[in-house]
Amino acid sequence: MTDADTDGRGRLGRWRLVLGGHEADGVTTAEGHSVVLSTADARRDRALEDLYGAEEKKGRGGLGASSPRVARWLGDIRGYFPSTVVQVMQADAMDRLGLRQLLLEPEMLRTVQPDVGLVSTLVGLGRVIPEQSRETARTVIRQVTNELEDRLRSKTIQALSGALNRAARTRRPRHRDIDWNRTIAANLRHYQPAYRTIVPERLVGHTRRSTEVQREIILCIDQSGSMAESVVYSSVFGAVLSSLRSVRTRLVVFDTEVVDLTDELDDPVDVLFGVQLGGGTAINRALAYCQDQITRPTETILVLISDLYEGGIAEEMLQRAATIVGSGTTMIALLALSDSGHPSFDSDHARALAGIGVPAFACTPDLFPDLMAAAIERRDVGEWAAAQDIPTSHEG
Repeated sequence: MTDADTDGRGRLGRWRLVLGGHEADGVTTAEGHSVVLSTADARRDRALEDLYGAEEKKGRGGLGASSPRVARWLGDIRGYFPSTVVQVMQADAMDRLGLRQLLLEPEMLRTVQPDVGLVSTLVGLGRVIPEQSRETARTVIRQVTNELEDRLRSKTIQALSGALNRAARTRRPRHRDIDWNRTIAANLRHYQPAYRTIVPERLVGHTRRSTEVQREIILCIDQSGSMAESVVYSSVFGAVLSSLRSVRTRLVVFDTEVVDLTDELDDPVDVLFGVQLGGGTAINRALAYCQDQITRPTETILVLISDLYEGGIAEEMLQRAATIVGSGTTMIALLALSDSGHPSFDSDHARALAGIGVPAFACTPDLFPDLMAAAIERRDVGEWAAAQDIPTSHEG
């Protein structure tokens, strides 16, 4: 490839975009001239300079605090860069340029490419969003939650429905409820060659409970600031789970106070606008509330989604968790429900919970349906996590 190909971005052109074009970058042609960018690359360079060169400019140009300027920039980067790069630049702009305040304006929200990170930011802003911006913020959040629900709904329903059907099997079914294929498979060793038949010593069938609630699921979500992405995904899963007739789902969020958002489960947007990220963390108080909601312990799955940084008395929290597990409830501690990688969490509390029968690990949204299926079937959740190569040891 030559130093100047037909689109103006040869090897030197790419280095020029990477290094920014300052005198010290050393990017020049063989003749010692500065590299000339194409019109499109010049615009890309300006967008990158506005963001990553802002500190060097010290107020001379850049995006500054001008809402129209930032709005144009947000629109520009969507045209100049692929979606994955746009998301990274938006996240960097939040931190480097203080865009959280600018996102409170409706004109700004309409220019941003919606993603989970942006929704987390809007949820964090929560009740400080001006009234004139609130409807626009809801529209942005709804677009993302709808996309997530489309992606996750079918797998969740399929995994949980299958698990509920398997969990409902019985060895003493009524004649009309016998699963003959499974019954034959389970009794092949009892085949009688002389009579050319199978003696079914064990019948396999399904109980007649399809319209009854078979499992109670409680999602108990830490709404501290570090859990924002987990809150977004939890709201979507809560909406999906609430659509299953065989499952009764409750959604509880907490910081130092506890709020039950079960009545809002039909709409993830309402759930997210009912969340107030930030503040302290009182896991024990949240578990106490959830414990009071448990009426059928052996049929209940309690999922605590938290980084486990308890702001109250940790010993009481652990004692309460032990009591919940001792009652027959399946309890799981998710250190994160997100795609963000290895989370920060209190390893001492995670290790202590694991010691009393509460497996503690992070989980991606794509694996969450299989996790719930394992819990519904009363499989060992710790073994399930290990089979998925999910780290379950919590060394400090």
